Amino acid sequence: MSYYSVLGLEREPFSNSPDPDFFYEASEHKAALMRLLVEIRLRRGLSVILGDVGVGKTTLSRKLFQMLKERPDILFYMIMDPTAQSEELFLESLVRTFNIQDQIDSGSDILDYKEVIKKYLFQKGVEENKTIVLVVDEAQKLNAESLEILRVLLNYETNEYKLLQLVLFAQMELLPRIKDIKNFFDRIVLKYVINPLDEPETRDLINFRLRHSGFNTELKLFTDEAVSEIQRYSQGYPRRINLICHNALRSLITSNKTVIDGALIRDLVARSTV
Repeated sequence: MSYYSVLGLEREPFSNSPDPDFFYEASEHKAALMRLLVEIRLRRGLSVILGDVGVGKTTLSRKLFQMLKERPDILFYMIMDPTAQSEELFLESLVRTFNIQDQIDSGSDILDYKEVIKKYLFQKGVEENKTIVLVVDEAQKLNAESLEILRVLLNYETNEYKLLQLVLFAQMELLPRIKDIKNFFDRIVLKYVINPLDEPETRDLINFRLRHSGFNTELKLFTDEAVSEIQRYSQGYPRRINLICHNALRSLITSNKTVIDGALIRDLVARSTV
């Protein structure tokens, strides 16, 4: 039997899978999401969301998808790993992502790929008046050739709007690279850096996840001292918070305690289980 069933929970509360139903609207995450929605609605082009590993960028991208996928006026596409060894391979991945590979012949070259993508953007964006959204997760993996392809795609526009709404979710290492590409960096209409949570937000995140897993949060499962210790060791990174809380709940099952206190968290860290 899983630990969360023993505790009377309906589902695992602290999984690190990017489940949009467990998207906690910390102030910066909520601000990033709302500003993204505005830029997409206005069809202004390129948005870049930056943050360190484990700060919640991927979950944010999945929440954006959840909010937009049912809208008939929006075509939403996502690339989860943009690694490509050549210009042609990246173009091939774009063609597959847009599901237009049937328009490519076996003898097609790079110019053919670009022309097919261009025609698709004009057909959907102008003739059908759709908003085309392309999200690239782990965008720090984009090489110079792939960034140049995306820059060219951002050139396609009407007098009123960009045909492609490009959203890059990336680690901070992407920023100095794109700063050196002036004609790419100048196209950014939204640049937002997501920072880790503070202690009140860490407490709210823990309670939010417990509540969404069926726990009665009027019953305190984590003491204030435990939350302080979790904040201290996680430094406010949601991925680390989830891992510590996951291991703390498992440890609670095998201990004689009824709540998770600071001593339990310190013991977990001392035994290097988080």
